[in-house]
Amino acid sequence: MKISRRKAIEKTVIAAAGSALFTNMAKTSGGAELSESKETYSLKREIPVSQKYDIVVAGGGPAGVAAAICGARLGAKVLLIEATGCLGGMGTSGLVTAFDPMANGEHLLVGGFMKEILLDMHKHGYLGPQEKPEIFTKAYHHWTPFNAEGYKLLLDEKAVDAGVEVRFFTKVIDAEADKESGKVKGVIINNVEGYEFIPSKTFIDCTGDAIMANLCGADCREAGRDTQNIMPATLCSYFCNIDFENSIRVGTEHPILLKAIEDGHFTQTDRHLPGLSRVGDTIGYLNGGHVFNLNALRCDSLTNGMMLGRKIAKEYLSFYKKYVPGFENAEHATTASVMGIRESRRITGEYELNFEDYISKREFPDQIGIFNKSVDIHAYNDSLEEFNRFKEEYHNTGRLKQGEHFGIPYSILIPKGWSNLWVAGCCNSSDIKVHGSIRVQPAASMMGQAAGTAAVQSIKTGQPANDLNTETLVLTLRNEGAILPQKRLSKKMTRI
Repeated sequence: MKISRRKAIEKTVIAAAGSALFTNMAKTSGGAELSESKETYSLKREIPVSQKYDIVVAGGGPAGVAAAICGARLGAKVLLIEATGCLGGMGTSGLVTAFDPMANGEHLLVGGFMKEILLDMHKHGYLGPQEKPEIFTKAYHHWTPFNAEGYKLLLDEKAVDAGVEVRFFTKVIDAEADKESGKVKGVIINNVEGYEFIPSKTFIDCTGDAIMANLCGADCREAGRDTQNIMPATLCSYFCNIDFENSIRVGTEHPILLKAIEDGHFTQTDRHLPGLSRVGDTIGYLNGGHVFNLNALRCDSLTNGMMLGRKIAKEYLSFYKKYVPGFENAEHATTASVMGIRESRRITGEYELNFEDYISKREFPDQIGIFNKSVDIHAYNDSLEEFNRFKEEYHNTGRLKQGEHFGIPYSILIPKGWSNLWVAGCCNSSDIKVHGSIRVQPAASMMGQAAGTAAVQSIKTGQPANDLNTETLVLTLRNEGAILPQKRLSKKMTRI
């Protein structure tokens, strides 16, 4: 890449940004706060400045892929930055290889880019062998298993076809932004080639942890800061050599699981087992085993959690082999390369979607998606009391009925006061309960498509992110296949 100019950038660098400095910090795990740094190190370097882009997207999960590809299809010059070596995020690197419910028992709720992905995966045979369109486009609270390798290939092809420039093994480590004006000028990335400054007209944070938004200085909220509770993580696995024809599904509170707990098989008395889903003839994806009190914003907590997650996965392998028919010859193929994080950091947006909106099935003039999934706040520990709280909320007080849905407004994608910065996916502006519903892949994809589309509209019209004509946005999304049934539209986004 040709370097057009060079710029001196002086920043106070923290260890997470890749500097050689380590400040004196207290060890921390769970929700504990880091102590104040006693030393700092000032790093001054001249680094190359990249060509300018229309949109820079940080994070190549379902939100980032949708934002980048949909933005590029509308004519934008897009750079997609991804920390791992593939696209798909939790659906590939995280081995969460089942899409959460996309229909409400009567009809499909998820349209646009996510529907395109779903139908193409079915066409290519990348969905679970038992999956049929009449099921995954209609069924109520139905999970749709898929093959991770097929998903990776499909996303690669779509990104290349759309003209998206993808950089794998790359992270955003800092930003040049003005909080007062709400404008981002550029971000600093780091990869095997070193540091580089990336200027762009617009920026979309799809990191899941609001990493870019936080570096820019946008107001954010960390999980556990107010409640001292952080939803547990899970390190997912692939098992193989399973005889599905002669097996049974063992899930939450199944008698077989309770028997194993009573026998002392597990080190944790965790009654919640989302279960094992078939993704191939003899291959299953296990979403099982909670890593409690893991703080995804603390490196030592993530490290310890990955080690514990692998031990838990081994316990589940021996459980299935010993207690569950059809698993006598099962082998543990692999654990995921990244932890399955359910909660970390979210922005303070122009609007915060809340549980009252959810339970009242509120529709918004500026909604960019509709959804139905239950509030899914996993138990904060393995006590019976916490498990019963989760069970009641998931099945009763936090669940919409068949045929119902709630709206996801555009305004939860905008850090409050920012003009060329969006987020999509897990770091959206929502309260804890609603976040428990929309933190999943299909909802993230809808948010990503909306953010990428909004960025293009902002570039073409000069409208800032926090004062975009949302009537135009909704009409554009509808034209791209999004399912947006609201009867009333508005040029102004929802703020109350």
